[in-house]
Amino acid sequence: MLKFWKRLNELYGWLVILVFGFVLLVGIWQIYDNYYVFHHTLDHSVQKYKPDPTNAAVAAESPITGEMVAWLTMDGTHIDYPVMQGTDNVYFLNTDPFGQYSLTGSVFLDSRSSPDFSDSYSVVYGHHMDYGRMFGALDDYLDESYLKQHTAGTLMLGRNADRVCALEVFASMRVSAKESIVFDMEQDNIRQYIRDHAAVLTVEKEDRILGLSTCTDANSVTRVVVFCYIIE
Repeated sequence: MLKFWKRLNELYGWLVILVFGFVLLVGIWQIYDNYYVFHHTLDHSVQKYKPDPTNAAVAAESPITGEMVAWLTMDGTHIDYPVMQGTDNVYFLNTDPFGQYSLTGSVFLDSRSSPDFSDSYSVVYGHHMDYGRMFGALDDYLDESYLKQHTAGTLMLGRNADRVCALEVFASMRVSAKESIVFDMEQDNIRQYIRDHAAVLTVEKEDRILGLSTCTDANSVTRVVVFCYIIE
């Protein structure tokens, strides 16, 4: 009987070691996963390929793929990225602007939008990353004072920056990803929807509207959307 209990205690000790070992491995994996994702986020080295309206050679030498339709810059934030457009809204979720697989993907224009942003309302998507990377900076626009101090941006259209438009941020909101008016781009209803549901709304104009959308977290259907006027 004594040997039985001794053996049982040994098994219990090994079980405890295995459980703690498993927990430790899970913790190490989570640390590595966070490190990998963060360090494989599209970083600002891509800016060396930013088009220059006065120098077409910059675009000609760029390894960014032909799906690039614009370059988006929001002043005072980390948002300064090429805008891609695929044949669907899935491809660029995990493909970077160079055509390589990437967990953090690209900033991309909705596949149903006109690539020249001529629609009265267009939507651009980007992953929500820590430290304001990608579209992680959009959260700040939910604060009215921040939005009023960060209204300016630039949208350079085309791979060669054929046209340069100013952006003026005027509204922000949290909204369900299932909201058809926002994400099915119901052109005739979006202005009223913003008027009725915006967390922040500063000014109303007749210019074309660009929505910048990101998720609030990986498990939520809630999106943060920042609305800008496209000013020629």
